[in-house]
Amino acid sequence: MGKDHRVTLSRRHAYRTLSNRVKTIKTPGGRFTSQLIKKTRKGSMCGDCGIALPGIKHMDANGFKNCKKREKTVSRAYGGSRCGNCVRQRIVRAFLIEEQKIVKKVLAEKSKKSKK
Repeated sequence: MGKDHRVTLSRRHAYRTLSNRVKTIKTPGGRFTSQLIKKTRKGSMCGDCGIALPGIKHMDANGFKNCKKREKTVSRAYGGSRCGNCVRQRIVRAFLIEEQKIVKKVLAEKSKKSKK
C-alpha cells in the first residue's frame, strides 16, 4: 500500500472552501505538509466589450493598491479602462459624426442658395 498523504490544515479555517484550498507537498525532510493555494484573479475587463485587458496583470484589490501606476495602465487614451479596438471604434465614430455635421451644414447652405 502507498504512503499516507493526509495532512492537517495549517490554519484554523477547517472547511474546504474556495478561499481555503491546499496542495499537499513533500518537504526535503520527507514529511507531507499543506501549502495554501492563492485564488486566481479575473483581471481588469474592458468596459465596452468585456474582454480581459491585455498588458495589465491580474491582481486583487490589494495588488492594484500597492503596484506602480505603469502596471495598472497602458499608455494610450482610455488605457486600463477600454481595449484598443473599442478605443479605435470610439475615435472613428466621433470622426464620422463630425463629418456628418459638416456635410449637413454644406447641404443646408446649398439648399439656401438654390431657394434664392
